Formats: sequence, C-alpha cells, structure tokens
Amino acid sequence: MSVIKATNKLVTVQNQQLAQLIEAIGKVVLGKEAQTRLAIACLLARGHLLIEDLPGMGKTTLAQVIARVFGLEFQRVQFTSDLLPADILGSNIFERSQGKFVFHPGPIYAQLVLADEVNRATPKTQSALLEAMEEHQVTIEGETRPLPTPFFVIATQNPAHQIGTYPLPESQLDRFLLRVELGYPQQEFEKTLLKGSDRRDLLEDIEPVMSRRELLALQGQVKKVTVSDTLVEYVMDMVQKTRDSAHFVHGLSPRGAIALIRAAKAWALLHDRSFVVPEDVQQVFEAVSLHRLQSAGHSQTSSQEQIRSLLETTRVPD
Repeated sequence: MSVIKATNKLVTVQNQQLAQLIEAIGKVVLGKEAQTRLAIACLLARGHLLIEDLPGMGKTTLAQVIARVFGLEFQRVQFTSDLLPADILGSNIFERSQGKFVFHPGPIYAQLVLADEVNRATPKTQSALLEAMEEHQVTIEGETRPLPTPFFVIATQNPAHQIGTYPLPESQLDRFLLRVELGYPQQEFEKTLLKGSDRRDLLEDIEPVMSRRELLALQGQVKKVTVSDTLVEYVMDMVQKTRDSAHFVHGLSPRGAIALIRAAKAWALLHDRSFVVPEDVQQVFEAVSLHRLQSAGHSQTSSQEQIRSLLETTRVPD
C-alpha cells in the first residue's frame, strides 16, 4: 500500500490541546480511544454523532465528558414514548404578568445536546431534531431562531431488537455524520472500572481544556485541510462500489460521499496533517457509512463485513 508521506506536521498549541483532550477523556471513558477520536473528529467537522449500543456501556458518560473538556453548555434530553416536540424545541407560553406570549426555549438551545435513547420516542418527536441538526436553527410558529455556535448533537440509540424502540428513518440517520459503537470493555479496563472511582465523581473533576473560541478556530481549520484530486477519485471509487454492490439495498448518496470527505479532513487535522491521506478515509469510512447502508435481505454477510471487504478491495492511490 503506497501512502503519501505526512511531511508538514501542524505542530501547534492546538495539537497539544487535542492530545490533552483525548487524555482527559480517557481517564473517564476507559479503553475507548478510537471511539473518542471519532467523536472529536465529528465535532471538529461540525457534524452530529450517533452512538448505538446496549444500555450501560458508557454512551452518556462519553457525551458528558466531551462537553466538559470543551467547556460546552450541556443539556440532556431523555427520549421516551410520551416526549413531545415542544419538550425539545420550546414553546410560546402566555405570561399573565406581561400580558403576552413569551417564548421559553427548550433544551435544544445548548451547545452540546445529548438525545438519550433517541429511538424510544415516536417518529413525530424524532423528526423535531431534523431542522435543528441540518440547519442549526429552529422554526416555531413561523419564527426562526438560530441555535448556539458550536452546536453538536450526540444521540444514543439502543439496538433495534429491544422492546419499545422506533427505528430512526433513513432521512434522520443521514443527518448524523458518524455512528460508533462502544462495546464491552477489555478485562484490564473493566477491572480498573470496577475498582476505581465512580465515573460521576471523576466527571466533576474534569476541567475545560479548550475554549469555545479555540474550538471554533479548529473547526475553521478543518475546512482548510486539502484533498487532492487523487483522493477524491479514491472516495468516488469506494462510493461507487457501495452503489454497485448487491449486498446493499442502495449505495451511499452524494451527501454520504461529502460526509466521508468532511470526516476524513477532520481526522487528518486530528492527526496533525493539513492534507488528507488514504488512511484518513479508511479510518472513518465505517463510521460514516454503516448507518447509511442497509443490507439486502438475501445477503448472508453483515453490512460491517461488506464494508470492510470493500475497503480491502478498493485500490489505494499511489
């Protein structure tokens, strides 16, 4: 495999801060550095993150510690079957003392919003997130209100086979730049988890490592990461293979291809590069595509296996 050498390292204070961020998160969320890096890359790319796993795997803890290390205003919404759109977005309430309706913002007006167990709410309530996630604004009774900057949604989702879940529609799944799974911890980390301090106590000790202004500057740097024509063609080859494959109901859309480029640029910046190399695309490809690709009914292999096979069989540019 021939790879472009990363010769122009971005050795800056911000890169040192990113290392400190990952170290701080690793003290609370043990043994999940790959997922942590993907989550940070998602934030740097101005995307939204979907975490799917069994209850008790640390999904909520990861969201909370990310909010703390970046110093972001945090709101958690527990999605249930009786949750209404107004409970998320807010509503106009008549204030007798003022003699008029006054808008009371919902928890969506935070810099980091945790939509916990998002697939336990009804489709109507799930769809209330769509405009906010895509447009970074909310329209209520004809009035549009901007959301904070930065604005980052982390949604957690229980496996679809669990009782009381409403599968997210494809249109909403596509709003998430990346999807990750945490999985069971390795034994050495689980032992430390069982013998160590309560995660909630550790969270209280976490101090912000980066300011809002520094985060916004990093997000701006992601846009400046360069992608060569050769790399674009490499991405196009991978995307086309998903469309040609009989193992998927349909392939990646143009928006999915754009998401792959965005995530790869953020991953490159996270690893001190000002340009994208094939490994950047490979590292984020599964997280970008797994929730966007549905296995055909006749396929005997999982989408995850097919995606990994596709990675192995796509020619890497020189």
